[in-house]
Amino acid sequence: MQDKARDEFGKLVETVSKLRGPGGCPWDREQTHESLKRYTIEETYEVIDAIDSGSPDKLRDELGDFMLQALMYAEIADESGMFDIGDVCQTLREKLVRRHPHVFSDVEVSGVQDVLDNWEQIKKSEYEHRVSALDGVPKSLPALMRAEKISKKAAKTGFDWPDVHSIIGKLKEETQELEEAIDSGTDAQIKDEIGDLLFTIVNIARYRQIDPEEALRDMLAKFVYRFGKIEDNAAETGRDINDMTLEEMDRIWDAAKHNQ
Repeated sequence: MQDKARDEFGKLVETVSKLRGPGGCPWDREQTHESLKRYTIEETYEVIDAIDSGSPDKLRDELGDFMLQALMYAEIADESGMFDIGDVCQTLREKLVRRHPHVFSDVEVSGVQDVLDNWEQIKKSEYEHRVSALDGVPKSLPALMRAEKISKKAAKTGFDWPDVHSIIGKLKEETQELEEAIDSGTDAQIKDEIGDLLFTIVNIARYRQIDPEEALRDMLAKFVYRFGKIEDNAAETGRDINDMTLEEMDRIWDAAKHNQ
């Protein structure tokens, strides 16, 4: 298995180099680190969709597209004399060894929490130039994911609610403030209150160790399924969905929810 992996990885690196080289693909040759960013984001979400689909073939295919992004970035960097894919692999390998002393050294751990605590301490020592406890959270992350990471970092300093029920109390407070803003506030105030409400919900999810991004993705999948049943009913009865009453839609929605 390892021999095949080394062999196929080498061939793949050569293939990408040829695509970028003289006589290669015009599209691939004109790509830059900047131009590839949007495709990297797209490929990341396509991997997630493949995982959700439960299809091994789809996941294998999407992981290949995902890997291509790293190879393209490294190839472009190599052309400029910055680094190559070998340097990338070496850096990653050394980081994994350094951050897993319980595997590659004589450090003993009693469980997952010890591993996470050691990881954070080692990571912190690697980035001593960071000033804020909140540094290191990419601004380009989806907002819910970034909110969760920022709240986790803040909580590690002791800036946190004592328990989840305290956050529920904050949720009720923020809901009331949103209602007041809707009744008599400006659009800017409403926007601020919606942000406060969302961040509070993220913290409830964090306290219960639930990924808010995944929770919202799951909810959206349910919404799409249930709304699709309303559309199916409209098509089956030869009606325009816009002519259906809200009561009809709710009845079909509830049935779909019950059967889901």
